[in-house]
Amino acid sequence: MRTSSVKYDEPQNTPDDYLLFNIVYCSQMRPGLGLTDVDAIVATSHRRNPILGITGLLTFGSEIFFQWIEGPKLEVLDLIKLIETDNRHENMVILSSDEEVRERIFPNWDMELVSADDIKEVLNDALRTARERGSIDALKLLLAKVERH
Repeated sequence: MRTSSVKYDEPQNTPDDYLLFNIVYCSQMRPGLGLTDVDAIVATSHRRNPILGITGLLTFGSEIFFQWIEGPKLEVLDLIKLIETDNRHENMVILSSDEEVRERIFPNWDMELVSADDIKEVLNDALRTARERGSIDALKLLLAKVERH
């Protein structure tokens, strides 16, 4: 998997002073679209997200998108507005959103595509490296949702 070496404008020595916003959503791919459309979404994310300080994870399987987006609140909300108007998917549902002082769960991922079969492994890897209670709790919640489905 590709990781980004982009440095974000967060204070490096004062994590207690930085609010990080995240949104988790799922949506359904519109009929008639295919993997080239998913590849286009990922390519756009790789170009835009590092500039905006956005990191996260995109999972796609069974024509369902599941995405975790984290970064500065205004940039994340602007991105969500774009996603909501994107005609490549429909039936978008926000599963959670939060703003808190915490570490990034996917600090080196500008937005990586992970297959639905691999999402459990990715979340477990993130859980092993997470240090903050909020990150650990969020990852455990996501893992529980994945295991139920």
